[in-house]
Amino acid sequence: MSHPHAHQVKTFLLDLQDRICAALERADGRARFVEDNWQRTSGGGGRTRVLTAGGVFEQAGVNFSHVSGDALPASATAHRPELAGRRFEAMGVSLVIHPENPHVPTSHANVRFFIAEKDGAEPVWWFGGGFDLTPFYPHTEDVVHWHTVARDLCAPFGANVYPDYKKWCDEYFYLKHRNEARGVGGLFFDDLNALGL
Repeated sequence: MSHPHAHQVKTFLLDLQDRICAALERADGRARFVEDNWQRTSGGGGRTRVLTAGGVFEQAGVNFSHVSGDALPASATAHRPELAGRRFEAMGVSLVIHPENPHVPTSHANVRFFIAEKDGAEPVWWFGGGFDLTPFYPHTEDVVHWHTVARDLCAPFGANVYPDYKKWCDEYFYLKHRNEARGVGGLFFDDLNALGL
């Protein structure tokens, strides 16, 4: 397989959304996700899931979207001219988790997949995403643990993966006007289009 097939990625991402929601419901012990299915008139749709007023989580959203079209707008192809004239699909899972306890951090994560195809040409595709943590009251040992797990997750893919992806996230969340970081960072990645990284 020279590239991922959209239906395989969609199956994986829908299952990922299901597994994350089930785990959060177990952790919460009280609230359940409410699902809203939506359709996009120009192609695609998604599943929005929200949990509110839980025993652990004030609010949690875990969403799946899958959109498609016959062509991308000029603004999307200006920096990537190889995408011009291609039909496309974009899909992903994103989440935002807000706990009741202010000592438990807010967390964000997403993973997305994009593929653009045209007859007679190789597809252009990539994965992107990231995750980050924003504690209201930071606890050093929790932050160290969280980044250690992130580093260990990246280790099998190369020594530079964690520091490079962490730097990208740190720079994105740096508040220049305050001369400080927002939250405790995380990892950002994009343009991954080699299977197995």
